Amino acid sequence: MEANMSVPEPLDPEAVASAEAQMPTPGEESRMTDLKEALCDRTRVRIIQALSSSETLAAGDLAVVIGRSRSATSQHLRVLRDLGAVVGRRNGNIVRYSLSPDVNGQVIANAIAAFDDLRSSDTSAAD
Repeated sequence: MEANMSVPEPLDPEAVASAEAQMPTPGEESRMTDLKEALCDRTRVRIIQALSSSETLAAGDLAVVIGRSRSATSQHLRVLRDLGAVVGRRNGNIVRYSLSPDVNGQVIANAIAAFDDLRSSDTSAAD
């Protein structure tokens, strides 16, 4: 392939302009990539699934639900917290986690819900 390939003229300039206006900025692309990568880890997906079915869970209880050590669970919670997907609220020595109400938490929760729908359709197809 040539490095200086020419860009073809659009067939529908208005549609192209509309699509170009919807393209994410580099910062938005980076955030999308980070969110996608968060969903590429089974432990983090399990944490999100657990939190989506409960109002809040303590970090130690999350470890029990997902079958991981407290230390491993804590490390994954830190990644999700840094992304803004979960929030923790301290009450004495206990930190209770919930899905973040902001867009990052919503994006991840919606992706997990779609995976749950996929799992449900796979289960019903197998019956």
